[in-house]
Amino acid sequence: MQYRRFGQTNLWLSVFSLGTMRYLASEENAIQTVQQAIELGINHIETARGYGNSEVYLRRALTELALPREHLYLTSKISPTADVDGMARAIDESLTRLGVDYLDCLAIHGLNTEEHLTELAAGGLRAAQQAVAEGKVRHLGFSSHGSLALIHRAINTGWFEFVNLHYYYFNQRNAAAVALAHARDMGVFIISPADKGGMLHTPPPLLEDLCRPFSPLQITYRFLLSDRRVTTLSVGAAHPRELDALLPLTDRTDPLQPEEQAILEQLQLHQQRVLGSDQCSQCYQCLPCPEAIHIPEVLRLRNLAVAYDMTAFGQYRYRMFENAGHWFPGTKASRCTDCGDCLPRCPEQLDIPRLLRDTHDRLNGEPRRRLWG
Repeated sequence: MQYRRFGQTNLWLSVFSLGTMRYLASEENAIQTVQQAIELGINHIETARGYGNSEVYLRRALTELALPREHLYLTSKISPTADVDGMARAIDESLTRLGVDYLDCLAIHGLNTEEHLTELAAGGLRAAQQAVAEGKVRHLGFSSHGSLALIHRAINTGWFEFVNLHYYYFNQRNAAAVALAHARDMGVFIISPADKGGMLHTPPPLLEDLCRPFSPLQITYRFLLSDRRVTTLSVGAAHPRELDALLPLTDRTDPLQPEEQAILEQLQLHQQRVLGSDQCSQCYQCLPCPEAIHIPEVLRLRNLAVAYDMTAFGQYRYRMFENAGHWFPGTKASRCTDCGDCLPRCPEQLDIPRLLRDTHDRLNGEPRRRLWG
């Protein structure tokens, strides 16, 4: 296992971290998953108050496995609030549920809107900073599912030492946030690269063929691990066996090799060839939409479904529109009224209303919600 400096926190974290949102099948499963992660050399475990019994199960794992606290880094996440006392209580409750005296890292969980940033500044931030002063928390950061502009504003406040970001080969929208965080010497923690990065534990056969001799999961991990600005990747294993995929990669932090670069180039060329003049390049100039449709995200999901047969992933994400609040904002593409506002702003002159309707027809179905919300 390789380790990297987590920005200005000066913690040396394993390049893979164990995320604990999905190990909740049973307490025994959680303990076995933690044990397997530790045996692989993982020294950073991330949980959250919002992840059901995750903190309680992690406490049992820490106790039963007798893991030395000084060699294990724990992060928990708490939602933004203006309530000073509420934030202080939440921190204390997480410490109690985990059975520890301090958190190495506390992330403000889901700093997704301007209101969240305002609320945090109004009170909750003071409680978090006081917890740092009292030694209950060592380092403060944030996670965000919000816009790139909002993430930049949060980084530029100077309040935080690290950031949890969505950034993957199949979604590079936050590349500028990675660069800004690195420039400010913040730790960069990539969240959910296997699941939200494309449901890569169960890729479609076409994508598997395009990535051979590697797996799609290996390619996305290598894309991220070869970037020295990235500290660590979250692996949200549902059970110990899902960690086996890491075995060939725990020491592969070198620059991309020619064969790997060729695979990424092949993926890009394949998408261009299949989509042709219907490819959305994710410039975001089509926004805002009067009907609040997140046009670029809708068309990104269409890109993946059409180019790589990633329809199951597209359905998984698309069905969250109108069902996941600020975690996945935007209305469904069926809301399009053909007003045409977006058309003159599109540098590629895409027929956006037609593509929106096509995406809805391909990906709509039973609505999905976040696992925890």
